Amino acid sequence: MISTNQLKNGNHIEVDGTIFKVLEFQHVKPGKGGAFVRTKLRRASDGNVIDKTFRAGEKFRSVHTEARKMQFLYTDGTDAHFMDAESYEQIAVPESSVAEALRWTKANDAVDVLFIDGNPGDLQLPSSVELEVTETEPGLRGDTASGGGDKPATLETGAKVRVPLFVNIGDRIKVQTATGDYMSRA
Repeated sequence: MISTNQLKNGNHIEVDGTIFKVLEFQHVKPGKGGAFVRTKLRRASDGNVIDKTFRAGEKFRSVHTEARKMQFLYTDGTDAHFMDAESYEQIAVPESSVAEALRWTKANDAVDVLFIDGNPGDLQLPSSVELEVTETEPGLRGDTASGGGDKPATLETGAKVRVPLFVNIGDRIKVQTATGDYMSRA
């Protein structure tokens, strides 16, 4: 069992028979009444995000999670397909549950697939990825690193991000996976 005092971002807990990943939590101690915990949870089965409030000290079943190195193969519109690098066993994960992580993943990339109670449920991404810019407006003369401003760009995975004006098609850039923010040129 896990208590609200032991919650951490990224933990998986079971609430009313459904498995959730803790995205955010905040302990609140009002001047009057008992303490409580505000959370933002992502349902493991379909990726929906909900806000839920719990009383302080409430207990949940801790969920066993295991990360396995796998190779991302392709998506077919409903499922994302992965292959175990050691046994060559292929698995299919509903695309809706990993859609956010797939924005930063190319075909044939090695990824950590998170198994929740023995079932594949999520991808663990590195904090940043390096991807190539495939589409963006050309920069204008006078656009410099210190000039400020940004423009939309499409990356090789299809993800859309905002980049500085000096970034061109073919440049490799570093993107933060948690927020989708441009970090630097690679």
